[in-house]
Amino acid sequence: MPLYRADPKDGVAWVTGASTGLGRQLALDLARQGYVVAATARDEDRLVTLVDEAAGAAGRIVPFLCDVTDERGMDRTVDAIEKQLGPIVLAVFNAGIYSATHGERLETFNFVSTYQVNLLGVIYGLVPVADRMRDRGFGQVALVGSVTSYFGLPAAAAYGSSKAALNSLAQSLRYDFDKLNIRLQIVNPGFIATPLTAKNRFPMPGLMTVEDASKRMLRGFGSGGFELVFPRRVAWPTRLLSFLPEGLRYRFMRRLTGWDRRRFGVKNGR
Repeated sequence: MPLYRADPKDGVAWVTGASTGLGRQLALDLARQGYVVAATARDEDRLVTLVDEAAGAAGRIVPFLCDVTDERGMDRTVDAIEKQLGPIVLAVFNAGIYSATHGERLETFNFVSTYQVNLLGVIYGLVPVADRMRDRGFGQVALVGSVTSYFGLPAAAAYGSSKAALNSLAQSLRYDFDKLNIRLQIVNPGFIATPLTAKNRFPMPGLMTVEDASKRMLRGFGSGGFELVFPRRVAWPTRLLSFLPEGLRYRFMRRLTGWDRRRFGVKNGR
């Protein structure tokens, strides 16, 4: 029997990190497909404008103000969504942050804050929603990872490791979720033009618009398998690089990113 795929007739779509970037576009596109979309973010003003932007869509967007790093708050949000709107049949855990991590000036805060949003912010929502999907006997969940999860990249020690953890989490949970008729997918996109990537000061090959990325995700929700990876011209070469011996890949990536020419701004060991 094929695994369940979400349908707007069955219930609600929930998107975290919906106030900006990919999450915002995805919420709009899901509403245009006919979903009632529960949109979660911390920025109330942006959520209000998102609701207005969805006016005239086949579905609608309902805002839920919540911080994904608040475990109890996420549990209350799941409960509120289902009481007000109906069962969550599609949960997209999209909220994420990125801060460059440089080895010459490591900061605990950088790692902790990244893991709180990118990893724990997923777990805090996944646990209560998966409980409900298990009891109903169906559901679909998508975790937004990144191609940076395939191997370590310069300045991505915090971000990349948080996304690698999501990939491992999804691979492990899939064994049980398949038996529970919960379709679990991991989305590993390349560079997307969002406020996060706007901070980057290096070339971003295959940079995609949020509109294009959202369309590819929606296609994947409807027909794709466990891993959704795009664009191919970036994702597949990156995947192939992950199979190279570590030493060879390290030297190649140092040259490709210009890291072999990078100078530290630290003097005298300080």
